[in-house]
Amino acid sequence: MAPRFSYADAFDRNLGWFTETEQQALRSKTIAIAGMGGVGGVHLLTLVRLGFTKFRIADLDVFEVANFNRQVGALISTLDQPKVEVLARMAKDINPEVEIAEFPAGVTPQNLDEFLRGADLFIDGFDFFVIDIRRQAFARCRELGIPALTAAPVGMGVAFLLFTKDGMKFEDYFRFEGKTELRQYINFLMGLAPSGMHRAYLVDPTRLDVARRKAPSTIIGVQLCASFTAAQAVKFLLGRGEVKPAPFHYHFDSYLNIFKAGRRPGNNGLLQRWKGDAVERALKKQLGSGRAELFPSTAGR
Repeated sequence: MAPRFSYADAFDRNLGWFTETEQQALRSKTIAIAGMGGVGGVHLLTLVRLGFTKFRIADLDVFEVANFNRQVGALISTLDQPKVEVLARMAKDINPEVEIAEFPAGVTPQNLDEFLRGADLFIDGFDFFVIDIRRQAFARCRELGIPALTAAPVGMGVAFLLFTKDGMKFEDYFRFEGKTELRQYINFLMGLAPSGMHRAYLVDPTRLDVARRKAPSTIIGVQLCASFTAAQAVKFLLGRGEVKPAPFHYHFDSYLNIFKAGRRPGNNGLLQRWKGDAVERALKKQLGSGRAELFPSTAGR
């Protein structure tokens, strides 16, 4: 333990918003976070500053310059270093008492159960374009009774969904089964942000390139995800208030100053399927012409 560190002193300013008993309860919870890049790294450090001390973190990547606009661990001093090692080091620099199980090979079908072992909550920090293992992780969480949540930095906002053993299944909400890879991407985005608020200020849709698995992003959305997720996690784990599971959906856009929350049918709704079909037709046309933006008709809106 580093000299002079005191858990009570470090997190004393949380008290008032939490009781001392609640703060100790957070200290004992185990959080599994898949991905230490964009949202995952900020999730970890935000939860550490709230006083959580037990984590299981996974990522198979290293930091590069392209991460600088949004990833909290991306620094000149951390270039080419494994993300799990960097974030674990940063977390322990905040609280040397944290216990972190590192999975530097990422989450795989082979280590999924070990990654989730003892978790009180699973947080999705996978890259947007990682679908297969994300589906497996949410399905396994349901089987194990582990609440699982995803918070996506959509534009300059956050789209949030919680999945529990008693709520709607992840697969039933997003409808990936039997779909092409392209349609799975479309379904994931449309399920995360069914109202499509972000399209109003997407000034250059060509920057969203499915062929190269590249999408525009900002630190604004990433930090909103971490803060919104932390608040919901605290409410859920402490029983401090209702956090409605899917098909209930939350979406806050800080650029438009709009918050939407309500029950959604997921991608099985007639309108949602129609919109998905339209996006898929447009995208296939663009892919055929060598351009791969997901919303080719939204420029100037």
